[in-house]
Amino acid sequence: MAHASDIRVAGFDFSRFANLRETLATRFANYRTYRATLNELSDLSDRELADLGLARANIKSVAYQAAYGN
Repeated sequence: MAHASDIRVAGFDFSRFANLRETLATRFANYRTYRATLNELSDLSDRELADLGLARANIKSVAYQAAYGN
């Protein structure tokens, strides 16, 4: 049974396509995590954010760390 990573047709390397698809899927999943975290934290009141030890100005950096780990 042939897999996409094993097939080469007319000079087209399907493994590169599979790698691109995987990279794009990972990036999209990370972006969705970022947006979901950003939206959830933005919906909290200032009091709720303070209870978590966060300021409203830190929401973007916290969401970025949650999604991308940096």
